[in-house]
Amino acid sequence: MRRLIEGGLLALLLFPHGAHAGTLTATVIRTGTEIARFDMPEGKGWCVLWRHSVQLFEVSDCYRNRDGRMVLVRSHLPDFAAGLDHIPGRGRQVSDGQGGYWIEDLDEPVPGNAYVLRPGVGKVNHRIRVGDRQVSLSRAAPHARVRIELIEDGS
Repeated sequence: MRRLIEGGLLALLLFPHGAHAGTLTATVIRTGTEIARFDMPEGKGWCVLWRHSVQLFEVSDCYRNRDGRMVLVRSHLPDFAAGLDHIPGRGRQVSDGQGGYWIEDLDEPVPGNAYVLRPGVGKVNHRIRVGDRQVSLSRAAPHARVRIELIEDGS
């Protein structure tokens, strides 16, 4: 019994708010077809990547599971091309050392832990990257409405 109590206390000290394990999914709204699924434990992150439709450089928005919430934490923009800019007061712009910039410290929770994306085709190639694994949303569901969602396990 003492070991059980000590183990429980250790878990409370290591995970004071719970572990908030989750699953990241990408689902085609019209059909319900799941095109990506990733385990997303507390603190783990992922990025949504695509190529700018005119300049063709890669842009990324990076998220993290924070206490079971999908939170936009940073974005990488290689240039100030059409539609790309830093909004003063929304994060902190820092150089990437290669002519582009990161917007750090965004820390914006995504309402409802989900959003809808319509993947572009061809060179735009919207993708989700988790670690070394990438799934092309554009290849799986070009022009379809895709729901990207963080689901808290056990909910």
